[in-house]
Amino acid sequence: MFDLPDSEILPLSKEHVFYTWSAQAHVNPIALKRAEGVYFWDVDDKRYLDFNSMTMCVNIGHGNQRVIRAMQDQVADLAYASPGMTTKVRALASQAVAQITPKRALSKVLFTLGGADANENAIKLARGYTGRFKILARYRSYHGATAGAMALSGDPRRAAWEPNLMPGVVHFLDPYRYRSTFHRTNPNISEADFTQDYLNHLEEIIRYEDPRTIAAILIESVTGTNGVIIPPEGYLQGLRALCDKYGIVMIADEVMSGFGRTGKWFAVDNWNVVPDMITMAKGLTSAYAPLGAVAMKPEIAAAFDEHPYEAGLTYTSHPVSLAAAIANIQVISEDKLLERATRLGLVMKRMLTDLGEAHPSVGEVRSIGLFGILELVRDRNTKEPMAAWNESSPEMVGLRKYCLEHGLFLYTHWHTVLIIPPLVIDEAQLAEGMKVLDEALAITDEGVRL
Repeated sequence: MFDLPDSEILPLSKEHVFYTWSAQAHVNPIALKRAEGVYFWDVDDKRYLDFNSMTMCVNIGHGNQRVIRAMQDQVADLAYASPGMTTKVRALASQAVAQITPKRALSKVLFTLGGADANENAIKLARGYTGRFKILARYRSYHGATAGAMALSGDPRRAAWEPNLMPGVVHFLDPYRYRSTFHRTNPNISEADFTQDYLNHLEEIIRYEDPRTIAAILIESVTGTNGVIIPPEGYLQGLRALCDKYGIVMIADEVMSGFGRTGKWFAVDNWNVVPDMITMAKGLTSAYAPLGAVAMKPEIAAAFDEHPYEAGLTYTSHPVSLAAAIANIQVISEDKLLERATRLGLVMKRMLTDLGEAHPSVGEVRSIGLFGILELVRDRNTKEPMAAWNESSPEMVGLRKYCLEHGLFLYTHWHTVLIIPPLVIDEAQLAEGMKVLDEALAITDEGVRL
C-alpha cells in the first residue's frame, strides 16, 4: 500500500519525525514491521516478546481479527460523525462502558481522544458540578501531558513546564510502604495502622486547604509508571469515606490499570469501591484506535442539564474508535481475560518473587494481576535505588540494552523494571521473558554495594 523499502523507514523517520519525551539527536527507535499476539517484529525480522503491552495498552494482544474486522466494517459504513450527532456505535459503546463500571453506577459516558484529555474533562466536570476549584492528586502519579493533566501529575515530568500549567492542584503523599516517609523507624507497623496514617495525612491536607474549596481528589487506583504502588487494604475505602465526608468528588484514573490489567474490569473493583468518576483510555480499545472516556455518576451529568458543558473535541466519539472499543470489550469478556489475568498474575508473581530471591539487586517485588514491578537497589538495607530519582544509571541502561538485544521489550523507569504483558500471554511466554530478565539482572547485581 505504501511504497517505501523497509530499509528506508528508520532514516526517513529520523529526517522528518519529531519524537516526544526525547532529545531528538539521540532518538534511535525500533523500526517496527508487524505484530501478533504477544510478539512483534522489526524490519530485520527480529522477534521481540512484548513485556510492556507496547505502552501499557495492548491488553488483548496484537492483531486480534475480531477488533480489526469491527473497525473495517465501521469505516466502510460510517467513518465519521459530528460530535453533536449520534450513531448506533455511539449508543452501544456508551452502554458497553457503563455496564462494566462498578455496580453499573457510572451510567453517563463522555468519550475523549485519550487519557490526558479524559482527566482534563473529569476536572472540568468536577469543578462545574461542585462549584469548587482545587484538585488534590498524589506525588507519585502521572495523568497525561496536556497542561491540566501535567499539573495533576506529581512526578518530575511536570517540572519542565512549570509554572505555565493549570493552577489549583495540591499534591499529597502515596501509601508507598517500601519507602514510607512516616515509617522509616517503624517498618513493621501493621497494615491497618499504616493505612490510617496515610488517610490521616490526607485528611490533614484537606483541612489545611479548606474542604469547601476542593472539587476533587484524583488518584491512579494502582499507581502506574511511578511504581505500581498497590493501595493497602482499607485505603481506597477510607479515601471514599473522606470524599463523602467533605463533599469532594472521587476520580479514579484507570487509564493504565483498567480493562483487565489487575484481573478486574477496573482496579477499584478489587476493593469494592465506587468512585464518582472513572477516567480510562489505553485498554479501552487495547490501542487499536485512539480513545479515552470519562464515566460518571448520573448526578454529575445532571449538573449540566440546564446549562451547557463548555468543552468539546472534534473527534469525540469517533465511530471507528468506538467500534474498536465495543469489539475489545467483547474480546475481554468472551475470552475470559479477566480470569486469565488473575490466574496468570499468580504465576507472574511467583516468577517475580523467584527473581527477587535470586538477585541481590532486587529490593522489592510488587504485582497485582498482570501488573508488576521490580524495584532495584544497590543496598537492600539502606534501599539506595539503582538509579537516582528522575535519573538513570549505567546498570539500568545495561539491563534494558541486554533485554532488547535478546528480544525482550520492557519498560524501565529510573530504578524500576515494569512487567506489564498483554493479557493473552501464557505461562511459557512469561517464562521466556523471565529467563532473559534473569540474565539481565546480573548486570544490576554488579552494582550492589557489598
